[in-house]
Amino acid sequence: MSTNKTTPTDKNVSDFLEKVSDKKKQQDSRKLVNLFEEASGFPPKMWGDSMIGFGSYHYTYESGREGDFFLVGFSPRKNAISLYFSCDLNHQEPDLLDKLGKIKTGKSCVYIKQLEDVDLSILKVLTEKAIAHTLQKFPN
Repeated sequence: MSTNKTTPTDKNVSDFLEKVSDKKKQQDSRKLVNLFEEASGFPPKMWGDSMIGFGSYHYTYESGREGDFFLVGFSPRKNAISLYFSCDLNHQEPDLLDKLGKIKTGKSCVYIKQLEDVDLSILKVLTEKAIAHTLQKFPN
């Protein structure tokens, strides 16, 4: 059975954000840390080299694969800020996604160019709902 490549580390979140070369993306990332921490109730933690996660859960799929991952998180990537949710928001929260703002989506990812492009109150609600969906499906 394979294991997750992305796991929690002891790296410092502030140190990581200091190295984000795009100062606007760095500022937006700091705001996201505050929003996700408030919405989740968990402190930020580095996962792998470039993801900031909040909380964690243990999953077991029907295939037998199991592991641990963060409940919500993000990464300030070169082309966009990738927001990671532990559930399929396209399926579970399509109405809220429609109200979020200027975004692109994947199955459990939302891509934004800058925070001004999204409604932060909707993002906070999406974060809370994603955590609730995940913990209902995978109770710890």
